[in-house]
Amino acid sequence: MGLLAFAGMANAQEIPEQCQVNLSLMNESAKNKQYADAYGPWKAVFEECPGASKAIYQRGRTILQWKLVDDAKKGDGAAYKATFELLMKMYDSRIEHFGDDPNYPTPWILGLKGIDYATYAQWDKLKKPAYEYLEQSVNGMGNECELEVLRQFVMVSSNIYEAEPEAHGAKFIADFMKVNDILDKQASDPNNKQAELAGQIKLSLEQVFAQSGAADCETLDGLYAEKVKANLTNLEYLNTVMTLYRMVGCTEQDVYFEAASAAHAIQPTAESAAGVAEMAYKKGEFEQAVSYYEQATEMYENAEDKAECQFKIAQIYYKDLKNFPRAKQYVRKSLDLNSNSGKAYFLLGMIYAAAKNVYPDDAVLSKTTYWAAVDQFIKAKQVDPSLAEGANEMITTYSKYFPTKEEIFFHKDLNGKTSFTIGSWIGETTAVREAKQ
Repeated sequence: MGLLAFAGMANAQEIPEQCQVNLSLMNESAKNKQYADAYGPWKAVFEECPGASKAIYQRGRTILQWKLVDDAKKGDGAAYKATFELLMKMYDSRIEHFGDDPNYPTPWILGLKGIDYATYAQWDKLKKPAYEYLEQSVNGMGNECELEVLRQFVMVSSNIYEAEPEAHGAKFIADFMKVNDILDKQASDPNNKQAELAGQIKLSLEQVFAQSGAADCETLDGLYAEKVKANLTNLEYLNTVMTLYRMVGCTEQDVYFEAASAAHAIQPTAESAAGVAEMAYKKGEFEQAVSYYEQATEMYENAEDKAECQFKIAQIYYKDLKNFPRAKQYVRKSLDLNSNSGKAYFLLGMIYAAAKNVYPDDAVLSKTTYWAAVDQFIKAKQVDPSLAEGANEMITTYSKYFPTKEEIFFHKDLNGKTSFTIGSWIGETTAVREAKQ
């Protein structure tokens, strides 16, 4: 290749002959992916003529990345660290000699430096220098920022937030919001060839943000309230917002309800049905909520999601409609779908404890419902140890209401029995036990 073919090359007459030779050797070897052969002439021209050509930096990044991998394979930590420092120095030199390039200005170069620091500085857990380089790149390039710079910036910021939540919490939220806005513009630009990829990265970063713990409901409302109003016919966008709100646990927000209602009107899905159900419940429309949760149950494919919908119906019948037999029916449906749900067993215990008039004419047998309740609290803590404290409290409370020793002795249906089947809608067989005072 002729010397003048190198992009950004200075006047060939101003370049020492040996630099011209090394440039040619470097370029030919790198072009053929012979990076071991390219490294020597690259290093020589970089040290002797750093302003000779942008090719020093365009080829140099690939050559040094190869050498870092090679150093790592050889287990040569000292060589790896030296190569890394050389890579960082290369970016500083590029900024010095070519930082005013209108196509690849200093902020763009800093983006590459930040990406490579984050990728190769394996000893640095927080990678704060990378964060600084990437932030300068994002601020400098704005809506023209490279996608990988945007992605890495949020990931590094998230990493710092995880280690320093109080110091970096507000900054992480601001970083995410800034990048999210840029990605939104890039993804919606019909002339952007990477619009689809921008949308994919945007979605993945939203999930990172949602799972970080930095996101709360008010923050999400600030991000999406106006955007949802502007996208009420965009089903894909509405579904993304609903998923994000559910991940963060903000399904009682008006923004979530608005997105769910609009999505359900366009194309009913399990997600939208569940969202509309929660909206109906918040409005006190309990029968409507039950109906939509039934729809969601049918549409969900995952058994745990189905179980959750049935559990929420059970809660409505227990807490709001005071229909305990129906509440029990739906708890059992939920447990059929997910037998490891401690909260379902706990709710069943509360339903049995609240049962009235199972034996309206027998005060002693009426107390047997507390046996069934305690049985469920015991199961709840067995399948979900995190419920142990609450379950133990309920066990202590309701064990006091068991029939007394004397009541059991003088009752024909209980005397001498070790088990008893509670009638009516409860239908549980349980152990005969006397009250614990």
